[in-house]
Amino acid sequence: MAEYRTIDYRCPYCGHTFPVNMYDVIDVDSEPDLKDRCRSGDLFHVSCPHCRKEYMIQYPLLYLDRSRRFGILLSEREAAPFVHGVGPALVKEGYRLRRCTSLQSFTEKITIFEDDADDVMVELAKYDTFIEYTDNRKGTPEDISSIEYQRTENDVMKINVRADDKSMSFLIPVSMMKEEMEQEKELYKVHDEDFPVIDSAWVISLFTPEDGKA
Repeated sequence: MAEYRTIDYRCPYCGHTFPVNMYDVIDVDSEPDLKDRCRSGDLFHVSCPHCRKEYMIQYPLLYLDRSRRFGILLSEREAAPFVHGVGPALVKEGYRLRRCTSLQSFTEKITIFEDDADDVMVELAKYDTFIEYTDNRKGTPEDISSIEYQRTENDVMKINVRADDKSMSFLIPVSMMKEEMEQEKELYKVHDEDFPVIDSAWVISLFTPEDGKA
């Protein structure tokens, strides 16, 4: 079941205070409509009844998919009070646990896990795509606005690079990524019980020596 609380939220535009429901935990197997609202971002969308301004509110939320055995914590901070101590118990039940710091990474992570893909592999593939894109002079790092996971189909991963007003797709065989990861098993190991953040910054840190130069 979903767990939520109602708070009095002050509009940042006009200062009017109005009630907003904020969910702590969403079990998408029992609340499929909330799953769709998470994916679309509608769950975080509010409209001030006074000034009519519409905007997004990001707040700590634990998204649980029990059928696929994964949990994603949306939180800018390292921990949210309602997840203290729950990580080890969920890992014992076979869950993959992650923390995402933004709504964009949160919805992307849901897509990755629903595809039953390895998010470590995805982030490594995105890093390799960045290297290929810049080394082959398709563009500069400054041109890139985002690198996004699209889908995995027939053991091929699709990664999309957005630069200015264009985009370029890269098709990456999963078997090739498995071989790359097999060479450095310990390097890519993560501890799920800690709700780790697995993103581009995490991958870059793996290849950045202590002097800070990649």
